[in-house]
Amino acid sequence: MFNRSFHNLFMESMILGVTLLGTTSAYAEDKNLSNPIIPKTNSISQVTSVSQFSDVQPNDWAFLALQSLVERYGCIAGFPNGTYRGNRAITRYEFAAGLNACLSRMNELITTATSDLVAKEDLITLERLQAEFATELVTLRGRVDNLEAQTAELEANQFSTTTKLVGEAVFAITDTFSGSVNGSNTVFQDRVRLKFLTSFTGKDTLYVRLTGGNATTLKLPNGTAEGLQTFNLSPANNNDFLDWLAYYFPIGDKINAYVGAVNGVFFDFIPTLSPYLDSATGAGRALTEFASSSPIYRIGGGAGAGINYKFSDKVVLSLGYLAGDHASPEVGSGLFNGQYGAIAQLAWNPNKNSGIGLTYVNAYQNRGAIFDIGSGGAIVGTAQANTPFDEVMTNSYGVEAFYRFSPKVAVNGFFGYTNAKNLTGSGSADIWYYALGLAFPDLGKQGNLGGILVGAEPYRGGNPAPANDLSLHIEGFYKYQLTDNIAITPGVIWITAPGQNDDNQDAVIGTVRTTFTF
Repeated sequence: MFNRSFHNLFMESMILGVTLLGTTSAYAEDKNLSNPIIPKTNSISQVTSVSQFSDVQPNDWAFLALQSLVERYGCIAGFPNGTYRGNRAITRYEFAAGLNACLSRMNELITTATSDLVAKEDLITLERLQAEFATELVTLRGRVDNLEAQTAELEANQFSTTTKLVGEAVFAITDTFSGSVNGSNTVFQDRVRLKFLTSFTGKDTLYVRLTGGNATTLKLPNGTAEGLQTFNLSPANNNDFLDWLAYYFPIGDKINAYVGAVNGVFFDFIPTLSPYLDSATGAGRALTEFASSSPIYRIGGGAGAGINYKFSDKVVLSLGYLAGDHASPEVGSGLFNGQYGAIAQLAWNPNKNSGIGLTYVNAYQNRGAIFDIGSGGAIVGTAQANTPFDEVMTNSYGVEAFYRFSPKVAVNGFFGYTNAKNLTGSGSADIWYYALGLAFPDLGKQGNLGGILVGAEPYRGGNPAPANDLSLHIEGFYKYQLTDNIAITPGVIWITAPGQNDDNQDAVIGTVRTTFTF
């Protein structure tokens, strides 16, 4: 049998670029990292047999070296995907880290009365290696000491062991250059959100969000909600309040559950099939609520629950129920006796580049607007579409889809129809909404986003004159990612025939939105 000395075996194994037991994880391979010894966090456990490495074969020239270090001394670990990557080059610091790991393993074997497993010649070889790499070993131990001190300080001063804070601050300069009831008047508005994310099991998340700001809506004719921007959803006079409270948790392997207690909305948990433009109510992508995703997700809101059931990795069934007057004990209110929205959606994503969803919403509204996310006030669409009657039962049908042509170009669109039945008299109203959008991710540099959308916000078909014209929403924006935490988004929103009336001057809204995330 062909035998190598421990020194040769160890050197051959280390030359191959192994990661060894005793380090916290597999070494970082990111070429952007200035220090390759910094570990990643997703390591695998110690291997007990060289056969556990998927890319190591018995005819490899250093197979015996690996086998000896694995099965005799147990100081070899692999990468998170179960590979060894023997052809990867290593630095002297990486070699020193591996040497330190084997030294620790040797000491462990000796102190546990298993010194017979450590040959005398192996100890002599290790002593030589320890002397040769003394400088690197001292440097590594110093780094470990510094990391331990920093970790202890972070643990002593951390906000919480279960909760982390995520924030968003918005500065927006905006003006309606034409078409506003108040005329052209440049305003500087703000909104701040502080979100506390708490996990009790590692798989669940409790969201508690506080919001403050002064971003009020620019008024267009006839009380229309067209052109409302996401940051306009804000309290007045820079007051702050609890504006979202929700809990997410899994049920088994196939169900993800959602419970909303304050200001729950369907797009909190249901896939909107608008992966590049959807801002929800945040300020990270499209400017307006309408451009973010289909208005069908904004019918109803409040408190309730929902689930996403995964038939497979490609097919998801979503069900949800939200009540707007959930906290009121008055007649015609409450969780089940007041206004509500119930949703069902089947979404199919054949691959990561495409998806389509079919959506149905049944809702009851006895106050305020149809497209109100439970707030009572319209956030998309014309007044004729939002309040066709005082008390309505609605049935809404929608289809949503997206397709990514390349990493730099994607298209998404939606089409929706709502039938609103008059519950205080006769008749019904037909309400339509649709749009087509283009997204250009990483336009100019990574993190940037360009977007264009053309469509019609919810409008009432066949409405009596003069408010019986088609109103179009045209939006363009460009988000420039200035730093990892600061983005500047200039954009224009053009609303033709606001309030479904050609007699009204077209509204042109210009905005420069700066978003800080932390």
